[in-house]
Amino acid sequence: MRTKVITLIGGGLAGCLLAMFLARRRFSVRVFERLPDMRKHQIPAGRSINLSLSTRGIHALKEVGLYRNIEKHLVAMPGRMIHDRDGKLLYQPYGRDESAVHYSVERAALNKILLDGAEAAGAELFFGEKCEGMDFENRHLLLRREDDDNPRILPFDTLIGTDGAGSAVRQAMIVQKGIDCRDEHLPHGYKELAIPPGPEGAFRLEKNALHIWPRGGFMLIALPNRDGSFTATLFLPHSGLESFRTLSDEGAILHFFETEFPDVLPLMSDPVHDFLNHPTGTLGTIRCFPWHVGDQALILGDAAHAVVPFHGQGMNCAFEDCVVLDRLLDEHDNFESLYRNFEAQRKPNAEAIADMALENYIEMRDSVRDPKFHLRKHIEWLLEERHPARFIPRYAMVMFHRIPYAVAKERGDVQAGIIERLSESINRVDDVDLDLADRLVTESLQPLAAMPSRS
Repeated sequence: MRTKVITLIGGGLAGCLLAMFLARRRFSVRVFERLPDMRKHQIPAGRSINLSLSTRGIHALKEVGLYRNIEKHLVAMPGRMIHDRDGKLLYQPYGRDESAVHYSVERAALNKILLDGAEAAGAELFFGEKCEGMDFENRHLLLRREDDDNPRILPFDTLIGTDGAGSAVRQAMIVQKGIDCRDEHLPHGYKELAIPPGPEGAFRLEKNALHIWPRGGFMLIALPNRDGSFTATLFLPHSGLESFRTLSDEGAILHFFETEFPDVLPLMSDPVHDFLNHPTGTLGTIRCFPWHVGDQALILGDAAHAVVPFHGQGMNCAFEDCVVLDRLLDEHDNFESLYRNFEAQRKPNAEAIADMALENYIEMRDSVRDPKFHLRKHIEWLLEERHPARFIPRYAMVMFHRIPYAVAKERGDVQAGIIERLSESINRVDDVDLDLADRLVTESLQPLAAMPSRS
């Protein structure tokens, strides 16, 4: 490569991981982060307190030798625990065997380990540095410290924006280069609530599950933390009969939880206080193109393709971006070619996971309550057992394999048609027409000859 100096804007999860990949290739890497160093200061964790780590993210962490450092912070979630209004529980495993598992991990703990890893790899980290603009043609960056009224100009050779959904790098690309960008907001928002641990750190819900209270047009979920607590998130429309707009006083909030989530209400320390004092977050999908400006700049992760959180793939997809960019460094001798090919490979996959994440919201808040949904899941597992080289459930392709997202979506659409046909007139998996099932699978799906490994 012509330059050995790479500037990263954003020292979050993707920025730190990418810094490790680049530094181990002996690039000089500078990372500018607008927040203080979270290892020394108490600062907000980010959009969410904990995240889902699955196969793609695990593979990336193993590539830089950090997975063992993370393992002690993980809580396994091999299935969903569905809570109905009457308090009845239904456990749904994610797959046929124990390999179908993803993990809850606290964002702050993960980010601190990645910061240490980036620093140990040789990257220079600069905190409290807000990016206020850039000049791509002259390769100048405008940075301002919180305690300084005057921004300073910093030259750069090439720059990568890993600065999240509100990316300053992407905004500069829009203004200066006219890149196409759509920010598609859902009419739903979210609010994080807390379920504290029981005596001596006991889990007050099943520890090894992602808990869902599906209610059709909205839902509550809870992910476990290592200390016995759960981070609960309420996803609700902004307006309407049951919405954030109507839940504006203590009485309405308490009545809502008593009606919709009576089993979880006693587990929360002060849900009304949390509801009134915690911010309401927005949910949206970023779709933009192109992702690069010549050899001057690139955006990746949420900066290029933020997705809604309903497939647990935002972080995992960003980590996979880093793996792909690292691999492509072996194939290109200039940054413009590198950035252009990275964009070509990742854009279709980013679009696919964005669409699948939106679809999974419907599944989580509504479909999981339908007995037909459970029948279709068991038919999927039956077909996977009979045709392991051809049929892998779409959820598994996304979560537990590294099959490209675009391939998972395309094959998933075909498989959904097969499942619909096999389940349309039956109520039990034992009644599946196996001859028809085998014929549909072999006629409709080519073998996945070289599936990426699970880790």
